Amino acid sequence: MLGIGTAPGGPALDPRAQKGPNLSARGAYRLRAAYAPRRLVLLATGSEVSLAVQVADALEGRGIGADVVSVPCWELFGAQDDAYRADILPGDALLVSIEAGATLGWERYVGPGGLAIGLDRFGASAPAEDLFKRFGFTAEAIVPRILTALNPTGDE
Repeated sequence: MLGIGTAPGGPALDPRAQKGPNLSARGAYRLRAAYAPRRLVLLATGSEVSLAVQVADALEGRGIGADVVSVPCWELFGAQDDAYRADILPGDALLVSIEAGATLGWERYVGPGGLAIGLDRFGASAPAEDLFKRFGFTAEAIVPRILTALNPTGDE
């Protein structure tokens, strides 16, 4: 996939570089399937998709499979048939949203057992890269949260 521009989480991903159908037309699509056996699905939109890819890379390096799903339009995704939505958001995986804004609304996708990573406050002003670090929107900050959610008791 080609990068265009630079997002705080890494290079912006350009879906136009994909060959084939317009996957964005379905509202959400699997940008990348897990390499290791899938244990979670990372959901993101906009510049956070690059961050989700970085988080998936870090988890895959630990043998934890993570799909990356780009969610450009909740309304279009909600209009898809049940089978498509279940394929994108499988019930046997931890669902994790990454949103550099409010978590409001993501609960409909991650469910009560999922993890919504976001920022439910406002008022900070600084370069985006500085704010991402300050508020924990880095792979280094997100991976431990996911590991805890996958293994809340800390048992091996």
